Amino acid sequence: MTQKRTPSAIDAVAEEYVDRSLALSPSLALYLGLDGAKGFDDFSPAGLAAANDLTVETLAKLAEAEKSAELDDVDLVTIDAMRERLSVDRDYYEAGLDHSSLNVIESPLQSIRDVFDLMPTETAEDWETIDTTMAAVPDSVAGYQESLSLAKSRGQVSARIQVEKVIEQARTLAESGSSFDLLVAGATEVPSALRDDLDTHAEAARASFSGLADFLGSEILPAAPENEACGRESYALHSRNFLGAEVDFDETYAWGLEELARIDAEQRRVAERIQPGADLFEVMETLNADPERTLHGAEGLREWMQKVADEAITELGQSHFDIPEPVRTIECMIAPSATGGIYYTGPTDDFSRPGRMWWSVPDGVTEFATWQEKTTVYHEGVPGHHLQVGQATYVSDTLNRWRRLMCWVSGHGEGWALYAEKLMADLGFLDDPGDYLGMLDSQRLRAARVVLDIGFHLGLEAPASLGGGIWDREKAWQFLTDNVAMDRSFLAFELDRYLGWPGQAPSYKIGQRLWEQFRDEAKTEAGADFDLKAFHTKALNLGSVGLDTLGRAMKR
Repeated sequence: MTQKRTPSAIDAVAEEYVDRSLALSPSLALYLGLDGAKGFDDFSPAGLAAANDLTVETLAKLAEAEKSAELDDVDLVTIDAMRERLSVDRDYYEAGLDHSSLNVIESPLQSIRDVFDLMPTETAEDWETIDTTMAAVPDSVAGYQESLSLAKSRGQVSARIQVEKVIEQARTLAESGSSFDLLVAGATEVPSALRDDLDTHAEAARASFSGLADFLGSEILPAAPENEACGRESYALHSRNFLGAEVDFDETYAWGLEELARIDAEQRRVAERIQPGADLFEVMETLNADPERTLHGAEGLREWMQKVADEAITELGQSHFDIPEPVRTIECMIAPSATGGIYYTGPTDDFSRPGRMWWSVPDGVTEFATWQEKTTVYHEGVPGHHLQVGQATYVSDTLNRWRRLMCWVSGHGEGWALYAEKLMADLGFLDDPGDYLGMLDSQRLRAARVVLDIGFHLGLEAPASLGGGIWDREKAWQFLTDNVAMDRSFLAFELDRYLGWPGQAPSYKIGQRLWEQFRDEAKTEAGADFDLKAFHTKALNLGSVGLDTLGRAMKR
């Protein structure tokens, strides 16, 4: 454990912000695994206004504390990080993007659905918390509808295809036997009165999503535009949100095309080693057909994930990273949502709930190729998200709760995880040509996202291979199918995700680019004295911060 520091006036501002945020967002408390978290968020205009008021007040308090406090290096990073993050939150609210939030992956519908995956179900008290949370779902959904109506009156409505897809998701949640019913079916050893309440509130939750689907179909869909591109001005704000940095989009688009070509050439070199004379995609099909590289069933996938994750922790903890004991435990899980997503959820502050790697296996998908997915385990586990998030959680004697638990920047987090995938290849963990090809395929996907996301949303010139002209959905689909070795059902969801959630998908590869830039700058400055392990420890001990903040902190 690091040496305990005395909390500062800056820490006090951050801690107050955490407390008030948790009061406004019970789902955040539930996500963090905090005791006593009940109810659900207020997504209404009044609820969003209350959150923005807190943001503005905290920015003012931060500026005042900065004038009077004796600041150490930890405070300087906290000020930098909080000012950057909260300014983005304020700008989102002022732009009306909080009110109009609707897409297939990260908007209030998914927030309400997914929080139940994280809630413990072992005791009667756990089920009481679930019951209270589920009882609050209808009001939360109703508030969300109010905000969408306000956004509509301002002319801010998500693209038609996003609205249609979210209607489908709402209908699925409204069906008998949906995730709400499956959840309460597990309450077999609770008092009968509580079980009755759970059944009642599950039915009410389902009804609220039926009402949401009807509302979206009658009120929002008729106003939804066909155009899915958000435009340069909105994209700049989305990109700031996901990167915590400002980048030159035109230069980054050109770099993405160059990076994609570089990875393609390396993939073809490796494919020639595996199967001389065969085309790259033919080699991938050969690997997919290899029974020694095939996993059967979701449980077989979960067991393999756990084995690979545990082995990585053991090996890397011996020499490459300082891995604290509580971080040496990770749980690999199959998520019930069946969306196709793969994600990580961090440990509770006391590590009573460990970090977890989740795989949401779509219905009907029963086989998985290890050559593609080994690098995914490193991305989500160690040295990826699990080490990154677990390390920040562990240094509680140095970082305040906002730094440890609440601050998460996609470009920092996902950039680190993609950096970690490449690092595992450099360290010899992906020497098998198939596994190495899988890592390159992961990198290729992320490079393709940079090109597609920026090109599509900014209306840039499409590559000649697509016939040039302005990007559209048809060109985007062709680009993905030409460049990504992924099941078409996964790929279709990926495309909907990119077009409905601007700026998030490129944050992986752009984040990796900046992480590597910071490392190379440190290596150049230190020369022969450069210590990669020490660089990683220093960086991870900062927690997740905006990438501009990270760059300044690593140079300080």
